[in-house]
Amino acid sequence: MTTISFSLVPCATGDHDGIERLLDVCFGLGRRTKTSYRLREGEEAVPGLSFLARTEKVALAGVISYWRVFIGERSVPALLLGPLAVHPNLQGQGIGRALMQHTLALAGNRGERLVILVGDEPYYARVGFQKVPEGRLVMPGYVDPHRLLYLELVEGALDDAVGLVLSPSRRLQRQESAALAIPHQAYEREQQGKRDQRAEQREPFNFFDPVAVVGLKAEPA
Repeated sequence: MTTISFSLVPCATGDHDGIERLLDVCFGLGRRTKTSYRLREGEEAVPGLSFLARTEKVALAGVISYWRVFIGERSVPALLLGPLAVHPNLQGQGIGRALMQHTLALAGNRGERLVILVGDEPYYARVGFQKVPEGRLVMPGYVDPHRLLYLELVEGALDDAVGLVLSPSRRLQRQESAALAIPHQAYEREQQGKRDQRAEQREPFNFFDPVAVVGLKAEPA
């Protein structure tokens, strides 16, 4: 196979339609039903980490992007890699690996600590990805646990990442729901306290007090 030369350039707004066509060719129209797309839906890719591969004959030979996610109760920030796509006629030329190596280096230089993705381990292991320990991360939908991978850009970055993986908007929704629940719970506690106080202030019922028993008439012994 003849080796081709290619260049990597940042994605621009005008590339959107071409990227969508490439993704359809690589993954099919059903790609939007995958769990990873639930985390991307309504979100914007992380600025500065979306890149294209271009060749002399193919203006859009490959593409990669990353998305912000938060993990678990501690909201550990991480990057979700994907989609990564290479034109079917140009696969096996090192384009995908080059896109990953370039952007992962940029992410590390920017202070990112952890990257996760859903994909084939043998392919992504070439740049250091490995399987997430089973049961550690929960995706918003079914994912084959053998395809849930991670890469630590900082050693130990996975240690605090345990639980549900959320997009920024869904994380915000959960926070707002929790914030609304706190005043409601406080109000309920306040009302219950008032009810308890009123109950304590009532005079105890005296069964032997004839006045306290309606219709009870004292009879001589």
